[in-house]
Amino acid sequence: MQRSVEIYSLFTDFDVSLFRAGKHHKLYEKFGSHALLHNGNAGTYFAVWAPNADSVSVIGNFNGWNPYSHTLLVRWDGSGIWEGFVPGIGVGELYKYHIRSYQGEMSEKGDPFALQCEQPPKTASVVSTTWYEWDDEDWMQVRHEHNGLNKPIAVYEMHLGSWIRDPDNPTKLLNYRDIADKLIPYIIEAGFTHVELLPIMEHPYYPSWGYQLTGYFAASSRYGSPQDLMYLIEQLHRSGIGVVLDWVPSHFPGDAHGLHRFDGTHLYEHEDPRLGYHPDWSSYIFNYGRNEVRSFLISNAIFWLERYHVDGLRVDAVASMLYLDYSRNEGEWIPNEYGGRENLQAVGFLKELNEAVYGYFPDVQTIAEESTSWPGVSRPVYGGGLGFGMKWMMGWMHDTLAYFGRDPLFRQHHHGQVTFSMLYAFHENFMLPISHDEVVHGKGSMVQKMPGDEWQRFANLRTLYLYMYTHPGTKLLFMGCEFGQTSEWNHNQSLDWHLMQYEPHRGVFELIKSLNYLYRNEPALYEHSFSAEGFEWIEEGDAPNSVLAYVRKGIRREDDLFIILNLTPVVRYSYRCGLPAQGEWTVLLNSDDHVYCGSDAQQLSVQAEPIRWMNREWSAKFTLPPLAGLVLKRNPEKQPVRNKVLQSEKKPLKNVGEASQEKKKPVKPANVTASASKRRTTKKNPINNN
Repeated sequence: MQRSVEIYSLFTDFDVSLFRAGKHHKLYEKFGSHALLHNGNAGTYFAVWAPNADSVSVIGNFNGWNPYSHTLLVRWDGSGIWEGFVPGIGVGELYKYHIRSYQGEMSEKGDPFALQCEQPPKTASVVSTTWYEWDDEDWMQVRHEHNGLNKPIAVYEMHLGSWIRDPDNPTKLLNYRDIADKLIPYIIEAGFTHVELLPIMEHPYYPSWGYQLTGYFAASSRYGSPQDLMYLIEQLHRSGIGVVLDWVPSHFPGDAHGLHRFDGTHLYEHEDPRLGYHPDWSSYIFNYGRNEVRSFLISNAIFWLERYHVDGLRVDAVASMLYLDYSRNEGEWIPNEYGGRENLQAVGFLKELNEAVYGYFPDVQTIAEESTSWPGVSRPVYGGGLGFGMKWMMGWMHDTLAYFGRDPLFRQHHHGQVTFSMLYAFHENFMLPISHDEVVHGKGSMVQKMPGDEWQRFANLRTLYLYMYTHPGTKLLFMGCEFGQTSEWNHNQSLDWHLMQYEPHRGVFELIKSLNYLYRNEPALYEHSFSAEGFEWIEEGDAPNSVLAYVRKGIRREDDLFIILNLTPVVRYSYRCGLPAQGEWTVLLNSDDHVYCGSDAQQLSVQAEPIRWMNREWSAKFTLPPLAGLVLKRNPEKQPVRNKVLQSEKKPLKNVGEASQEKKKPVKPANVTASASKRRTTKKNPINNN
């Protein structure tokens, strides 16, 4: 017996007016598939936006994929919304929308608001739910203390499919839950404050790393169900670790089941390829001037923050959104209404996005991947900025890698590459990234970028990381870089965890542990991350010796740190350098320490002398180890950071691939009080809510 489509709607007139005005920020509560009860019958409500369709029907296993048996009803208000209730089907049902345009073109489309999709290469949507009984209330109540711009933020960027795989079946991707059991003890040991996941929204092409999305509201089924991802995020939170998601509002692929020509017209993208086609990625650009599209994208951002409890969004390819001529030749783009190259509609969208995100969730962060000199990216909208919390410091990354990639013999001629960043370091709230883009496509791994023999390459890398962690700004490091993986990142296989058994690689990892400990526990490294109050040069001009010396300042003067770098493989004996104050200065961290596989040229402390040097009243003589950096503090507890790390951590994992398979009780943050209450994003009855 054929089951008909019954009249039913989740939309109020107010919902529709907000949607058409581009001001509805929670469209996922209305659009998509929702398993619920109607007139006492269980079934699923469907709603989809297809204003230029002549008919829209739901097809699936339940009707033999017959496009004529379950036709949805178009609303009478001109909104272009097709909707209806199909009794007798529920969670787990496969479906698509069969759309016939006014021109007679027919297509089968996935649901733009689907909460789950079939595992690629299959392309159907799945009736699903995001109901989950959360147990991370303790974290959610205090996460503002972890996400603040005056707090240490050290991000571990990772791709779930290639971080680790089953050694017995290396082609198999692990489930979100299996990853959680291995990832959490590793992040705790390494000391990162946050993890950032490359896009985990559903994407048909695995080698796109998630940057070509078709399921904007669906967690990738390659790794499990929505609830499996929620478990991963929950366990990270219960262990005091924040979660940032990569998010892609800049473009989408042209797959037949995706958003491209959704209702037979260019609904989500511009019709003119000079505006709507991205030449670099062979993908399509959202039409930010269409109100309904803005509502779709902003709702998607709010969805991940609300339903999945994520703590931030790193917005991909912002530069490509801001400029109409991005990656285009003359004649291949259309100027804006004032004749300029700025994409005014995208600018308006980004401002509205950030206002909405911070309006709903003032304790999260949005982070822009933006590589140009566009002013005010991380400044408030009310002050003329785009409203992001932070911006990637791409110039610092480019100059730093170029400098450290040079033979030390010639570094004296390029000294400005490591000092130039301080001329603009406080124009934005910068995050210092060493991301996945720097270790793919023939660019070489971080170790491969370094010059010299093996010892020099690893020493250079350790010094680069010390420079990064003591430079103003928050930090981001891509997986594998923390132990000096020697090969480029390969998304088709696990990281080379076996390298951790070798001293040079383990040394890099031990240094990262110490740097994360130092960063989290020394206020001078984070209290003024984005202010000139937190930095002062002591010596920036000693190009012949390739030496840098500077001070990182905290709110209290006694928290100040002194950093000195020797960027050559020559030991500098009796190198006199100015100091910011009198007294004894103790070495907290030496990247040449034997624990880090260095040469162990030790100088435990220096005593400031009343000898004026470098325009300072006080100075001291240093023995500067080769290709190394020292971090000193005046009169601290006389114990190096590495000893404090070893005392504070649990027994280190020999190899993350050998981590116990047993469930471990998550470790709660030390400053969080226990709570018996559980957090829910929906009501208790799972059949009535998604």
